[in-house]
Amino acid sequence: MSANPLESSNLDVALLTALQFAEKAALEPMQLIAVAERLGQARRPADVVRLYQTWLGHCTSSADYIVQFNLGVTLSQLEQLPAAEQAYRGAIQRKPDFTQAWFNLGAVIERQGRPENALTIWQSMLDHPLVGPELNHELYVMVLNAMGRLMEEIRQLHSAEEKLRASLQVDPDQPKVIQHWVHLRQKQCEWPVFVPPKGLSRGDLLKATSPLAMLSASDDPGLQLATAMHFVAERIDQRVPELAPAGGYTHGRTRIAFLSSDFCLHAVSLLTVELFELLDRERFEVYGFCWSREDGSALRARVKAAMDHFIPIGGLDDASAAQLIRQHEIDILVDLQGLTSGARANILAYRPAPLQLTYLGFPGPTGLPCVDYVIADRYLIPEDEKPFYSEKPLYLPVFQCSDRQRPVAPLPSRAECGLPDDRFVFCCFNNNYKFNEEVFSCWMRILAAVPDSLFWLLADNQWSQANLIACAERHGVAAERLVFAPRVAPELYLARYTTADLFLDAYPFNGGTTANDALWMGLPVLTRSGRTFASRMAGSLLTALELPELITDNLADYERRAIELARDPEQLRGLRQRLQQGRETSLLFDMPRFVRSFEEALLGAKGARS
Repeated sequence: MSANPLESSNLDVALLTALQFAEKAALEPMQLIAVAERLGQARRPADVVRLYQTWLGHCTSSADYIVQFNLGVTLSQLEQLPAAEQAYRGAIQRKPDFTQAWFNLGAVIERQGRPENALTIWQSMLDHPLVGPELNHELYVMVLNAMGRLMEEIRQLHSAEEKLRASLQVDPDQPKVIQHWVHLRQKQCEWPVFVPPKGLSRGDLLKATSPLAMLSASDDPGLQLATAMHFVAERIDQRVPELAPAGGYTHGRTRIAFLSSDFCLHAVSLLTVELFELLDRERFEVYGFCWSREDGSALRARVKAAMDHFIPIGGLDDASAAQLIRQHEIDILVDLQGLTSGARANILAYRPAPLQLTYLGFPGPTGLPCVDYVIADRYLIPEDEKPFYSEKPLYLPVFQCSDRQRPVAPLPSRAECGLPDDRFVFCCFNNNYKFNEEVFSCWMRILAAVPDSLFWLLADNQWSQANLIACAERHGVAAERLVFAPRVAPELYLARYTTADLFLDAYPFNGGTTANDALWMGLPVLTRSGRTFASRMAGSLLTALELPELITDNLADYERRAIELARDPEQLRGLRQRLQQGRETSLLFDMPRFVRSFEEALLGAKGARS
């Protein structure tokens, strides 16, 4: 045994001795930290806290601030956040210019649900200044990035963009920051989006753009695939063991699982809930693996009730979640997330099921080698475009499912929607990040050609609204001809569609759920189809409804057709009548038929693999 009990190989002895020395004010800071580090390595954080607190209660040293800081870090790891906050404040009280303590204080305040307070802390570091490009470059960038991330989360989009721009100006080599910065510009309709900060090129911005943002940024299927594959190479660990047996299982009923963070009041669940309900329980056992928020919505309750097994995995890391899925011997795993926000593609990398598919959540190639199929139809992915997908298309008669039981509020009058009765109303309720200058300019030319018409849009955020109004005015369209509708509950939003005359679809990222909703409510949707999945979604729906007159394949025809329909109420009335009939008879809204085709396709793919 060591002569120095603080260095004893028996950690309990070392801890007891350190506590005794601390109580006698006889433990030097370096001795304290050495024992604390050993306890930390042994994963005994509670003992670390006890030791630090004992020392602080009895000892004094010029290193007090370091001990307070280390105590804050350990308490934070233990999720004892108010105590961690007090420890960081203690460190700052002893050393007011302790920059890392200020930064950590902001972080622990954020984790307690006080984002505005956290931002105030970090902003004070910039204002005094405690950090700066010449003072401490690395921490300066950390502060800017933390502020940008948090501002984006609480939808202070313009300020978030400014902070991330400042970060890129001092350190351009930050692909993840570029990714967020580009998407922030899209969300605000800051056009052109790809204007590189100093030290970066347009190519640098494109290379770092997220797969989701690229769906709006480009109609090039090759670029979308390359973006997805680059993202996967950077972010997904593909060197993990595959868990599921290649030969599959021999269950009496096929076990099908849906994987998502959107089993809540979200567009994905709004479309899929009836699919879950109608799956044939004689042939399928249905699982939901979920890390969704508990939003208390009727839709979430309905999704949960539609599953035979609903299993939360939000508290598990990716490896543990994959292992849990494997333990349930899932035959077919359907990922509803793809590469969208909140995705956990590393779960799929473990291949917890022998057959894995992507569906609905991400309208583009995932680039994931662990995903075998993408559910599609032959309009959505034509034969010539299959090379631009990492997955094999699994063709259904129509790709999108629909909920026939979606609740609709009492239909409003135009006056109740803030619209006049005697004006032609175009609308587009897509998220504003789907817009681009080329298509919005086209919309403004359409408005100019249809006197007194209005354009009804989603009030997405104040910065996009200001930019859209400015763009309209540059095209000679008065601001009052753009009407912005606030977000409302789904049943109220659906009812709104009955007061518009024509839905103008976005390009190259079409409406998915929004187009389906408009068509369900009897509102004609004019779309433009390109070569990508995202640009062919609305065309797929219109094909299933047998309304090819509403599909165009170039901007000039799209513009001409919108003006023609606005000037021909009789033609528009005929389209509405056919839509009403299609609600009862079309392939798009025949959910029992859709579910049978879905089941047959999945069982066929399972049989081909085994």
